[in-house]
Amino acid sequence: MIEDPAVAAAALDPVRARLLAALTEPASAAALASRVGLTRQKVNYHLRALESHGLVEPAGTRQWGGLTERLFAATAGAYLVSPAALGAAGSARVKPDRLSVSYLLAVAGRTLREVAGLARRAARAGKPLSTLTLDTEIAFASARDRSAFTDELTALVTDLVSRYHNESAPDARLHRLIVTAHPKPAE
Repeated sequence: MIEDPAVAAAALDPVRARLLAALTEPASAAALASRVGLTRQKVNYHLRALESHGLVEPAGTRQWGGLTERLFAATAGAYLVSPAALGAAGSARVKPDRLSVSYLLAVAGRTLREVAGLARRAARAGKPLSTLTLDTEIAFASARDRSAFTDELTALVTDLVSRYHNESAPDARLHRLIVTAHPKPAE
């Protein structure tokens, strides 16, 4: 998760993003240059910038002819840019409205920030982070069915939460429960 604006800018640079995508396994600047169609010198320049932002790291060396090549590896299999990278503009304060697109996006952004922070703290502590994700698809026959489903789901979740919520328990730990629904984009 990228939260620093300077790191986000480095990762979003088109050339650097291509290099990060090409680093599926450790590679030298020369190998990357041939993969992405740039000169080795230009790739070296961008690798140094990516390294300075913690997006790539040295992954050893290898002998090639009479030369010793440095190998680089991406520091993650994939990168997400947190809304926090945008500062105040990325932490939208939107009035709660269960049917608002803006509210859904604000909650999704908050989820990214919170879970990424929790994951970092859990990794530093060497502990697993307990989470739950439910992901499914549903096709509604009509807008009326979608509305009825929304009302019924709201009632069921409200009932379930009222049965299990107990913040006065000695070891109680608050959890967020987020249920979202949106049209599935075309493939």
